[in-house]
Amino acid sequence: MKAAIKIMGVTLVVIGVWGYSRAPNPEAERPVAFKFPFSQAGLTERQAAAHLLSRFTYGAEPGQLDAVVQMGLESWFARQLEGQLPDDSLEQVLGRYDALELSNQEVAETYPRNGQVIRMAMRDGVVSKDSVKVDRKEYRQALQTYMQEKGLKREQELFRQFFCQKILRAAYSQNQLQEVMTDFWFNHFNVSITKNDCAEFIPAYERDVIRPNALGRFTELLLKTAKSPAMLYYLDNFISSSPQPDAQQAGETQQARKNRGLNENYAREVMELHTLGVDGGYTQQDVTQAARVLTGWGVYPMGEYAKGPAVANLKRFSEEQIARRGFVHEGDFFFNANRHDKGEKTVLGHVFPAGGGYEEGVELLEMLAHHPNTARFISRKIAVRFVSDDPPQSLIDKMAKTFLDKNGDIRQVLITMVSAPEFWSAEALREKTKSPFELAIGSVRSLHATIYQPIQLYSWVTRMGEKKYYYQAPTGYPDKGTYWINTGSLLNRMNFGLALAAGRIPGVRVDLLALNNGHEPESAQAALLIYGRLILPERDLAATVKRLTPMLNDPSFAQKVKEASANAPAEMVDSTIGGEQQGMMVVNADPMLAQVVGIIIGSPEYQRR
Repeated sequence: MKAAIKIMGVTLVVIGVWGYSRAPNPEAERPVAFKFPFSQAGLTERQAAAHLLSRFTYGAEPGQLDAVVQMGLESWFARQLEGQLPDDSLEQVLGRYDALELSNQEVAETYPRNGQVIRMAMRDGVVSKDSVKVDRKEYRQALQTYMQEKGLKREQELFRQFFCQKILRAAYSQNQLQEVMTDFWFNHFNVSITKNDCAEFIPAYERDVIRPNALGRFTELLLKTAKSPAMLYYLDNFISSSPQPDAQQAGETQQARKNRGLNENYAREVMELHTLGVDGGYTQQDVTQAARVLTGWGVYPMGEYAKGPAVANLKRFSEEQIARRGFVHEGDFFFNANRHDKGEKTVLGHVFPAGGGYEEGVELLEMLAHHPNTARFISRKIAVRFVSDDPPQSLIDKMAKTFLDKNGDIRQVLITMVSAPEFWSAEALREKTKSPFELAIGSVRSLHATIYQPIQLYSWVTRMGEKKYYYQAPTGYPDKGTYWINTGSLLNRMNFGLALAAGRIPGVRVDLLALNNGHEPESAQAALLIYGRLILPERDLAATVKRLTPMLNDPSFAQKVKEASANAPAEMVDSTIGGEQQGMMVVNADPMLAQVVGIIIGSPEYQRR
């Protein structure tokens, strides 16, 4: 059968069951070489399908569980591992966001930071440093006019489009595992918009570095993150250099000499957070030596106010001339041989002979990527994300062995994990806590909601405690239930569920009756059972019904619902792209039904996946 959904005014025709389409890819029909041992754990096929969907998607859409059972669990997972299901309609919607495909160079030229705009305007005589003190309104208007004449846009517009695409991809992509793994690896190789130097390069970082390699080989992912402008700026490796210039650089300026010096930030984090782990067997001496290996790794100048050590007249040389001097220019990455420490180094007992260049940095990263401690550290982190906050060591050992045997093939590590009995054990079922982002996107998917204004959901996710792309520490968000759940967060989650179900989140449309084929339940108690089965498929609802029934019988609860749904976070309607008036329309849900669905979403059971 066919079903049509709309994203921001664009109709998506979905073949099959709601929210799921089979890929017409002959390659996907080949036999699957692995088998899931869920029956050994006493699970039915439907229960196992629900577990798969809870871990490897942002939540099951209506009817998707039936589709996975019909297809076969292993076949569904194999297709998700390929990440090649068609997303044409989604890409059509994303095509409205004109900044999403810009190169880093184009971003630097079009979306300058506010301070850069002011410097440019002062240089061109449009404003003076004292203008703001005289007439603030006139000063702002002069800057706005200047930006329009120069074809410049505010950086926040770039981020707004970036946030919206994150919401839309998570909610609507058929390649759910790829989106989940993109989120996992971005958090693992975290960079933050809070650091101005790297902020403008984060959209391309996710687009070109993380997402295409999310299901590939770890070595490639590690190398590409190390060479990304976002990471080079975030962890300051772009300024790291040999303290002393070589003979060719003896005549460099005093300022250039002042800028020299070793920076160990990236070297430390690449060992502690990206590969070996905090107990990975390295010493401070190893960190220092690794930092020396990675000196000279930087960013090719982009934009009028490019950050980092300037390379005099760099662009007057041909690529051949640059390479002949030992420099390396690959896209936005630039290795400056003149700033590289050419002495001998030793990292983890491995000697890098004197005279090396860019290649020894690649060798170092490959060595770290293939280290047994890295295999264990990465395997444990993946198991924490998909199995439990404290996964069994037996499972981690199996995954680490595959990691080493298969050259860091992420797909193979995932197959080993899901093919292991530990993944299906009672200790793993519903043992993970949803982050605010997972809760919001999962709710939209389970209610088959239509998103017209993605920024509204982003605002709710932020309010619930997860401001995407703004986490400051290189650790990324902790993947522990204790981090996400406290009294305040539970209240915000309940408020979100009530606001969503009542149709009070602007730009998000829900039709609760359609979920039940247009049938209205006879009572709140009946609605609780019916919608509990729809939203929490294959779960024992006895405890949930017992816990939630008193809330429905509370005479003051209706007023609490009104207050909760009215407390939506203040956010402008996304008028920059796709802000059709119909995006503000809602289906007027029955208040009783909205209350029931809202408290299900806010219930403790729904917080678990």
